[in-house]
Amino acid sequence: MAGLLSAMVWVMATPAAIAYDNPDLLPDEPTLIIDLAKSLTSVEEEQLNEQLQAFEDETGWKLRVLTQYERTPGRAVKDFWGLDDHSVMLVADPRGGNLLNFSVGDALYDLLPRTFWIELQTRYGNQFFVRENGEDRAIIDALDSIKVCLRQGGCAVVPGLPQEQWILTLVTSVVGGVVCGFAAHPRKPGQVFAWQWVLIFSPLWGILFVAFGIGPVVTRTSDWIPLTRNIAGFAIGFLVAFLTPNFGSSSSAPGAE
Repeated sequence: MAGLLSAMVWVMATPAAIAYDNPDLLPDEPTLIIDLAKSLTSVEEEQLNEQLQAFEDETGWKLRVLTQYERTPGRAVKDFWGLDDHSVMLVADPRGGNLLNFSVGDALYDLLPRTFWIELQTRYGNQFFVRENGEDRAIIDALDSIKVCLRQGGCAVVPGLPQEQWILTLVTSVVGGVVCGFAAHPRKPGQVFAWQWVLIFSPLWGILFVAFGIGPVVTRTSDWIPLTRNIAGFAIGFLVAFLTPNFGSSSSAPGAE
């Protein structure tokens, strides 16, 4: 049963790479990289090949790279590389909507869950990243993330905080502050702070600020700058929302006389 599930995962992960068997496309000499799509320069390929071999000697984890475009060796790479439960094959194919796919051995899922591989694919394989940084950078950065996580004993999320993701966390932090500020605005004469409304709306502003604003930052980077900015964004949103009704009341008072 376990073997069947493993085969299903392999097929679902890289359907294009194992559609058929074509060993004629395999190189004559041992190598950890088969660059049929020419996504890497010769220097990058040589350096990456050395780095992956050193990483395997150090940790025992096998990392392999296959780039393809129209031609693929298919299932033949499995025997060529001796892929097993401790192996990861990165398949780069620019024909799809996402450049990257991963064939992952069962032993990897104990350290890097399926959500990790989905995030890794969407972060580095998306068309915007590839267009701005190139296919080679997408491949190398994805491999670097895998190596970092395996060296430290596993990751629940992909390390590093891209600017676009941080901006999203900042926006949710500010919105959370606005919701909390409106909830805290006094609604009774003599009331300074509406604690009960803050508590009532805490699931909403708490999810926006803690789960979507702070959580993605602290789980992906130890840098305190984006965290500080998000906290400041929440505070500013809170103050603006909390004080705005008071400004409205003050501006309407002279007209009432």
